[in-house]
Amino acid sequence: MEKVSRIFKAETQSFFLLGPRGTGKSTLIKDIFSNALYIDLLLPDIFRNYVSRPERLRELIHANQDKKVVVIDEIQKAPQLLEVVHSLMEEKRGLQFVLTGSSARKLKKTGANLLAGRALMKYMHPFIASELKDKFNLDNTLRNGLLPVILDSAKPTASLHAYIDLYLREEVQMEGLTRNIGNFSRFLEAASFSHGSSLNISNISRECQVERKVVEGYVHILEDLLLAFRLPVFAKRAKRVVTQHPKFYFFDTGVYNALRPSGPLDRPQEKDGAALEGLVAQHLRAWIDYKHPDCRLSFWRTSSGAEVDFIVYGKEIFRAIEVKNTASIRPEDMKALKTFGEDYPEAKRILLYRGKEKLKRDGILITPCTEFLMTLA
Repeated sequence: MEKVSRIFKAETQSFFLLGPRGTGKSTLIKDIFSNALYIDLLLPDIFRNYVSRPERLRELIHANQDKKVVVIDEIQKAPQLLEVVHSLMEEKRGLQFVLTGSSARKLKKTGANLLAGRALMKYMHPFIASELKDKFNLDNTLRNGLLPVILDSAKPTASLHAYIDLYLREEVQMEGLTRNIGNFSRFLEAASFSHGSSLNISNISRECQVERKVVEGYVHILEDLLLAFRLPVFAKRAKRVVTQHPKFYFFDTGVYNALRPSGPLDRPQEKDGAALEGLVAQHLRAWIDYKHPDCRLSFWRTSSGAEVDFIVYGKEIFRAIEVKNTASIRPEDMKALKTFGEDYPEAKRILLYRGKEKLKRDGILITPCTEFLMTLA
């Protein structure tokens, strides 16, 4: 694939850049900071050198005084380096550190808060439609997702399964995050049925025959490895009783599609609908992280069952977004947005669908999904 221009913007102060493997962190950082002092902890010999002697980092920087930026790739593999980084930040005010990672777990445990206030927290996501431009195809994306490492593959389906296996083997098993990789594999499959809905821990526990507490731990592992996320309920100035259970999503539609088994009783629209909703979710998360960090993403569901898929809320942005995997819109498809508009008339209400026309009905903007995703730039 030709080079894709990302909408991510680097900072001028030190920052963490966290994101799952294969999202293009290293490629982007090497491109932006081409003259930086670069330490790749994925290389075994480099990793051994810095794990055994973290103070080596200080020696390296003192020997390369002309370098104003230091990149440490996959910092979570040697989190003890953070103490040295902290010390160097105090000592050398003009030095910028860029610390990439594919897991927040070790950083949480070993005190990334050492750098609180000194290093910003940034996130990297799979490609979004506005980055790919005319290379973006909705049907292909719903099947294969938007991970750069997958889009570069001649066999995306096989590569997706290999990608999942890599995480199971390297990030989960080798890091000792779980003792039973078979249980974790069954959990992943069971959890895929909750993509785009509330996560019922008890049901998943029964389906994969794993204790409830273990399943809860597995969910935290997915979140710490940045492979999944939960959306909270929007409850600001709530006039109605709202539910308290968050919704669950895998971070990439292709990963969800590869994990979600298809059976003889499956309805294609059920799986495709969850994939489309998840695709919109991952786009909104990326757009917020890259362009509107003051915004928060949530969803709205009342105790009576009215639900709007996404609420984007910030200082200057307030949008309610409903996603429908259909080429035509029925009056009942707009009911939840109308209800939300009664409580929050200041919100811009948008209904995304698989049709081709852009319409406006009862104050609701009905927009083709691809067209909307392209505007997130």
